[in-house]
Amino acid sequence: MRIGGLASGMDIDSLVSEMMKAERIPMDKMTKKKQTLEWQRDDYRGMNKILQELDDLMFLDKNGISREASFLKKSVTSSNESAVSAKAINAGSNITTNIEVDRLAKSASWKSAAVLPYTAGAAELSFTVKDPGATATRQVEISISATDTIDNVIAKLNTSSLGVTAMKEKIWDGAAYTDTIVFTSNATGTGGELTVNDSVTKSFLQEKLGFTDTNKWDGNKLLASTDGLDAVIKVNGFQMEKKSNIFTINGIEYTAKNVTTDPVTISSSTDVDGILDTIVKFVDKYNEVIGKINGEISETRYRDFQPLTDEEKEAMTEDQIEKWEEKAHSGLLKNDSVLSSGLNKMRSDFYSPVNGTDNLSGFTQLSAIGIKTSSNYLDKGKLILDEATLREKIQENPNALYELFNADGDNQETKGIARRIRGTIKGTIDSIEEKAGNTLTTNQSFTIGRNLDDVDNRIDAFQDRLLQLEDRYWRQFTEMEKAIQKANQQSAYITQQFSSGY
Repeated sequence: MRIGGLASGMDIDSLVSEMMKAERIPMDKMTKKKQTLEWQRDDYRGMNKILQELDDLMFLDKNGISREASFLKKSVTSSNESAVSAKAINAGSNITTNIEVDRLAKSASWKSAAVLPYTAGAAELSFTVKDPGATATRQVEISISATDTIDNVIAKLNTSSLGVTAMKEKIWDGAAYTDTIVFTSNATGTGGELTVNDSVTKSFLQEKLGFTDTNKWDGNKLLASTDGLDAVIKVNGFQMEKKSNIFTINGIEYTAKNVTTDPVTISSSTDVDGILDTIVKFVDKYNEVIGKINGEISETRYRDFQPLTDEEKEAMTEDQIEKWEEKAHSGLLKNDSVLSSGLNKMRSDFYSPVNGTDNLSGFTQLSAIGIKTSSNYLDKGKLILDEATLREKIQENPNALYELFNADGDNQETKGIARRIRGTIKGTIDSIEEKAGNTLTTNQSFTIGRNLDDVDNRIDAFQDRLLQLEDRYWRQFTEMEKAIQKANQQSAYITQQFSSGY
């Protein structure tokens, strides 16, 4: 039981609180140390995040600098877009092609006779399908339930892999409108076939969907009402047939839209703007990354500003807390050797010549294509891009630019710049993770984590000691209060005895 100064008149709560405040000073230091370690860990992980973003931009982005397609971008024009349009897919060189369209490819269709109102019935339909131009066939199964309406049946046909678009059409029979069912192949061209595999399927098509005419069947094969047609195309005067109106020749995808009366000229040229954009994005991201890393390793460290305890925060305004912790958080990675080494290595990656391939003649260094380091030492390695020179080099030899960044050499001297940087990024990230881990690692697997566990253990042990110490202080004051109370009682007794005349 704690006695709070009833006998002595002292404020025991305040006395113990002040005594414990002094005892908690080591605890506060450990708590501040823990906060500093957590900030440092998070700062390291922030550096890894931006390094990974640079790697992702180079190697995962669909227009990244490591993609060959990024350097094969072409601008394609057509002299008659309404007849033939075109776009580059993976064209390696520029072309000028004359296209004539003598006939467009068309889809086969199958049309039933007039259909009376649909009568529901369950059936398991089975088909063999051969697509236009294909040699292999495929099997398609469709389950029809007894509750399906004609619209449900059509929806199931359309969402299956049958490869047709089914629809109802209204026809006039001279007295009234009735429905007819039309299947249209989703693929154009000749050679497509639609065959039923059993009598149940054939009966369903005949009795439920109206494919009853004898001339619509060849055994189990449903005959087309309109045959599919191949496109007839002339490319630079050479005639060819295509199953589709969309076809690719030498990396250029052509779309035939209408029969032509005059040749359509398709021309491609290097998409300088597109390739330039890829390189600019890379340079901008690199500058952003080294700017943030340079900022961290050169940030001022204010050692007189330590993290605040909750008690210290209570005596400050929000603005004061924010400004204080900004300084307390500053410079935790100042002069960090791993980050400094990574920056120096990336600079070397950039400026060492790329050798070992004849494809790079005249394109072995960034400076040769208009990318140089800023002459302002305050920029700390920032890249400056000469757009005019870079455009000229893109136009001259985009394949050589691709090699400059991506040559797959077996050593540092022969590797392209992007591949060098990827290796440096990986090495830097791995070294940082040895210090600061990542969100998937346990504390014991990295240095700061082990330090955090050690601080936590010391805090827990010290907390137990403080509880014992506080309990001891209270016991001592309680004993003092009991002694004073006893003395007061004795004094009162003696006074009473003298007062009574004894």
